Amino acid sequence: MLTTFSLMFLIAIFAGFFGALVGIGGGVIIVPALTLLFHLPIHHAIAASIVSVIATSIAGALSYVDQQITNVRLGMFLEISTTLGALVGALVGVLTTGWVLSLVFGVLIFYMALVSFRTRKAEDAMMASGEYEEPESDKVSRSLKLSGVYHDAAIDKDVNYHATKAIGGSLVASLAGVGSGLLGIGGGVIKVAAMNSMMKIPMKASVATSKFMIGVTAATSAVVYFLAGGINLYVVAPVALGTMLGATGGSHVMNKLHSRVIKTIFFVVMVYLGYQMIAKGMVGGFNVKFPGLL
Repeated sequence: MLTTFSLMFLIAIFAGFFGALVGIGGGVIIVPALTLLFHLPIHHAIAASIVSVIATSIAGALSYVDQQITNVRLGMFLEISTTLGALVGALVGVLTTGWVLSLVFGVLIFYMALVSFRTRKAEDAMMASGEYEEPESDKVSRSLKLSGVYHDAAIDKDVNYHATKAIGGSLVASLAGVGSGLLGIGGGVIKVAAMNSMMKIPMKASVATSKFMIGVTAATSAVVYFLAGGINLYVVAPVALGTMLGATGGSHVMNKLHSRVIKTIFFVVMVYLGYQMIAKGMVGGFNVKFPGLL
């Protein structure tokens, strides 16, 4: 029992650290770990992950706000649609078969990994050349003053940027909320990609703003899973404590790394986890076993 508790705690520390680097709650690591290594039902793993997302958001978001990387206005704007999506996702999640969730989870991770890999080299060049200042903000973005500036420690330069496509970003954020409630991932993987690729927000500002948002999103879903009896305190305790500790450390490291490093880390881990979750879903749903399944 002690060994299981300690292993969960260590995995959660890594998940929290990794989540702080790429703007997610750590659920992309915690959910596969709890289901693949500890053989917990995926609904219990998702519930534990959602609670840990709240903890890691508190730990990581405060540091990013202090470093003035977070775009608070943008976070509050996107959180409205994300929270509504999280409520819908949680209600669907408690009624959905486990192997279906595994397949959805794996496909989502693979997609986000490819998006990150494809743009890994362009980010630093765009910041250095000032290209993030070039996109013209749409009317909604200008009205809400969603543009911002932060100091990038890796290139030792202030990065100005202008947000665009606010409505489109809001719609994608609602899907991120559905993903949070359905899969226990906080929605960060989708929100970071939407802000970075669609709204033209630099990677680091997207990461910091995502961390600011995911706690509220996860809290909405957590209520549904709690009422459904899916929260196991013996699992939640080490996971929440570990992710909070890891997120605190990761939030101090992120701004010192180049964006291409962050995106490369994201890609490698996501491809591995995506494969594992798809393989697990194929076994549960179609009795087809892939090689290398934990």
